[in-house]
Amino acid sequence: MEEKRKIGIIICDRYRRCAGGKCFRSLRNRDGAFERYKNIEVEVVGYTTCDGCPGGNIEYAVEEMKKNGAEVIHLATGLIVGYPPCPHISYFHDFIKTRYNLEVVYGTHPVPQKYFIMHDKLGTWDNPDWQKIIQVTLVDEETRLSYN
Repeated sequence: MEEKRKIGIIICDRYRRCAGGKCFRSLRNRDGAFERYKNIEVEVVGYTTCDGCPGGNIEYAVEEMKKNGAEVIHLATGLIVGYPPCPHISYFHDFIKTRYNLEVVYGTHPVPQKYFIMHDKLGTWDNPDWQKIIQVTLVDEETRLSYN
């Protein structure tokens, strides 16, 4: 591994007590949104919540992550799979990209199968915008099951 990427992860505040188990496991295994780093060393330079709706921590946390060298910000899978999914996720993506000129990735770990089933029944991700958002975290069923 010659290349190295510094990343930041922002999680949904409703999961503020999350220790990051699925995110860090998927980073180690290069699953879901972390598959893009298959042959790249990764350093996590920040891990925090959005601070709750409407995301008051997005501005300040990303600024600090960038000062710590972040090149990519991941909007965690919890923002995608929660009930309801984050209504501000697209705005966060666009704001971070525009304000900080950083690459922003939707998701971290693969969507767990139980969330896939429920959101499929609810039709949550039926529109093209959500299809783009879930793209890299919607892996095969066997992997989704392993993240239940």
